[in-house]
Amino acid sequence: MSYQLTIDPLGATIEVEDGQTLLDAALRQGIYIPHACGHGLCGTCKVEVCTGEVDHGHASPFALMDFERDAGKTLACCATLQSDTTIEADVDEEPDAEVIAVRDFDCVVTRVETLTPTIKGIFLRLDHPLHFQAGQYVQVVVPGVEGGRAFSIANSPAEVRASGEIELNVRIVKEGSATTWLHQSLKVGDRLRVSGPYGRFFVRKSSDLPMIFIAGGSGLSSPRSMIHDLLEGDGSAAITLVYGQRTLDELYYDAEFRALAAQHPRFRYVPALSHSGDASAWAGACGFAHEAAKAHFDGNFAGHKAYLCGPPLMIEACLAALMQGRLYERDIYTEKFLSAADTTVQRSPLFKRV
Repeated sequence: MSYQLTIDPLGATIEVEDGQTLLDAALRQGIYIPHACGHGLCGTCKVEVCTGEVDHGHASPFALMDFERDAGKTLACCATLQSDTTIEADVDEEPDAEVIAVRDFDCVVTRVETLTPTIKGIFLRLDHPLHFQAGQYVQVVVPGVEGGRAFSIANSPAEVRASGEIELNVRIVKEGSATTWLHQSLKVGDRLRVSGPYGRFFVRKSSDLPMIFIAGGSGLSSPRSMIHDLLEGDGSAAITLVYGQRTLDELYYDAEFRALAAQHPRFRYVPALSHSGDASAWAGACGFAHEAAKAHFDGNFAGHKAYLCGPPLMIEACLAALMQGRLYERDIYTEKFLSAADTTVQRSPLFKRV
């Protein structure tokens, strides 16, 4: 059984299979609905049901409150259709966005590398080519774990085309069944299933403004792909990466970015440690990523495009720092890493889009 879903203001009508979420159906037919976590936690994919009936699924009561359900709101990532339905979604036109339908891929594990004590690099060879924009992510089906898990692609589109492999940087999460399995049980030769590409985190290449990338933890994945993609191209805009980690042994791909900075005059790299320990072992910036960014730019971010990737608290701190430094919502783009622990984290009241 299937139902018809009409998406306003686009006026597009698509077919949705029984049990398929509104978001999955739209993305697989090349229609983008704003979303983030994909698990009913953040509320980014909230839409209005104009006509028809939906099942709200496992939407978090923090992301979709009772009065919102009563008012006809639902979360596209969780909701399934009970009849032919019309929804209204907050869809913005993005001139730099490519229209890429989500597909499924079978893949084999070709390498597993220990990047830090808590982060592994997992390399997957896909059964057919993946077209994506640098900064996007895939959903990985982990055996024995309900639902997919999102991981950003850490290598550039050109590298993926050349090698047929995608690289995922996976940080182990305490009591996280998916990341624990990927760290402790996954081995070379295993087969996995992934889907993608997902996400609206990509470089706005039509802009000539200099770019600031601020990343924390394994949030380096997306910026790494984006920066490599930019440096492989013929652009001339300045690029700065501010990367924050707790300790030196967690600062992965440090040598790579130092080499890129030496090779490309338009690229600057600012690593920062929040727990540097013995000062004699670290000559770089100390403190959190947003503090290192403020110090590097002397508190003035005006005239830049900023791309932020990392845990919610880091994103919120960076948003506040950028706003204080005269950079505003229209020039800031974010990719938050959300987990079940973040269901009660409220989005900044200063921002509507990021």
